[in-house]
Amino acid sequence: MVYESNPILDKLPDHLRQYIKPQDYGEYTAIDQAVWRYVMRKNIDYLSTVAHESYLEGLKKTGISIEHIPNMYGMNRILKDIGWAAVAVDGFIPPSAFMEFQAYNVLVIASDIRQLEHIEYTPAPDIIHEGAGHAPIIANPEYAEYLRRFGEIGSKAISNAKDYELYEAVRHLSIIKEASGTPESEIKIAERHIEELQQNMGAPSEIALIRNLHWWTVEYGLIGTIENPKIYGAGLLSSIGESAWCMTDKVKKIPYSIEAARTAFDITKPQPQLFVTPDFAFLSQVLEEFANTMALRQGGLTGINKLIESKELGTIELSTGLQISGNFKKVIAHDNMPVFFQTEGPTALAYREKELVGHSTAHHHNGFGSPIGKLKGINLAIEDMSPRDLKAYNIYEGKTISLEFEGGITIKGEILTGTRNLKGEIILVTFRNCMVTHKDTILFESEDGLYNMAIGQKIVSAFNGPADLNSFELVSHKITETTIKRPKDARRSKLEQLYQQIRDFREGKNTTISRNKVFREVAIQFPEDWLLCVELYELAMKGYQNQKEQDFASEIKAHLEVVKENNPEVGHLIDDGSNLASRSLVH
Repeated sequence: MVYESNPILDKLPDHLRQYIKPQDYGEYTAIDQAVWRYVMRKNIDYLSTVAHESYLEGLKKTGISIEHIPNMYGMNRILKDIGWAAVAVDGFIPPSAFMEFQAYNVLVIASDIRQLEHIEYTPAPDIIHEGAGHAPIIANPEYAEYLRRFGEIGSKAISNAKDYELYEAVRHLSIIKEASGTPESEIKIAERHIEELQQNMGAPSEIALIRNLHWWTVEYGLIGTIENPKIYGAGLLSSIGESAWCMTDKVKKIPYSIEAARTAFDITKPQPQLFVTPDFAFLSQVLEEFANTMALRQGGLTGINKLIESKELGTIELSTGLQISGNFKKVIAHDNMPVFFQTEGPTALAYREKELVGHSTAHHHNGFGSPIGKLKGINLAIEDMSPRDLKAYNIYEGKTISLEFEGGITIKGEILTGTRNLKGEIILVTFRNCMVTHKDTILFESEDGLYNMAIGQKIVSAFNGPADLNSFELVSHKITETTIKRPKDARRSKLEQLYQQIRDFREGKNTTISRNKVFREVAIQFPEDWLLCVELYELAMKGYQNQKEQDFASEIKAHLEVVKENNPEVGHLIDDGSNLASRSLVH
């Protein structure tokens, strides 16, 4: 067990548990803690005026501290009171798995934290993004239900073969971009690869479209009016750079609608436009509008073709409620309606998400095929026939029969038995000595074995994944690339030690530490470091009534001016940290 379970996590299926990893809280260094503290102090100072009111309320409810990186166990104790839980994962996980976690009310948290060099924004998911961005806002019940419902629908979205390739490419870029010392040339190659993939994806799949909706709401959403929007998207809430940038006129504000599903995004750049929803209820309205376009609700020939193109495990549901799960290989159509389907490899049959007894992958290990639709010349569908009707048409135990379906599918054989659903409708007919043909082509022939014919006038639903999670071995995830930890050397260890000394001083664990000595060591040995000096400045400002502390603060401030001259790109970060320290003195 790599995590401490609770009633919510106990419900997770095994194929989701495979992504969970230990948080390893002891691996966070004092520099990591300082990065968390800086971002949280700056965020709360700024977001108090521009974030949706649920954010600050949620910080209190979820117990997320400004001073310490969240401990997953502590978060879970608090989150369970609002019906949620959290688990740690290694960076990006596949989109369908991410959404399925949401459907179980579980927040997925990438437990790594961004490098100091990327303090404003990182394309890699990290604990600042997840813990400080996602967790507080789910304390709003209406938004939390949207997130759960989004996961429920999103996990059923059908992908295509290129989606996983793009996911792997984005994961690779996020890893090398956040890793210390990656050559710029390697990053450029990875970015070009993503661009090439995005330009050659073809028609966007359902998972690609719903991922766009997720990005423009859960990650980068604004709420309110176009003239006065507030932030609720976790990507904005956790980015001290983009949360300010998004409020300027340089970022176009667009009323949120289903058009967001057709609006692509670039994870490596600040967003040029953002969508504004009037309220959280409208998010759910658009989500349902999008779900109505999915094979999940449309079914039909388009739905099964999406499953064939995806080359992934999926399910079709027939109008009787019979569900067939497997890898769909073939469909025969007539008048734009499917009249025969075929899976390959292990296949399972279910009803209402529960596998039918005797119809597991062991029984259908070589695939499953069946005609569907109406019998030729008979208006009454088999599923609508009463026992008397079935007898009249010779669809009856012990009868040897030839059934001709619309579209040229014929099945001949001896009927052994039928299987009915809870409504009493027949959903399967079992034959012996059976032959299935399409015009002159034999689709199936057996003299010894049994043949099961699915009953259903039409396909009412098609979706990603199996109907019954227990029907298939889904624990197959292989991480091809893991996040790269910063290599430790003597110099880095020394800097971490200095950060730890100041942390211990501020928290009262060791007040005998000489801050002057630490400052001189930093100034001489680590002239490029700015964050520890900002923390020292903050501590000096707290004792500003003391002349020695005033002089010390002035000395640190002068040093920070030199750091700004040498590294102009961190100038605004230094100013923001210094201003926060000065304002806390006033308050």
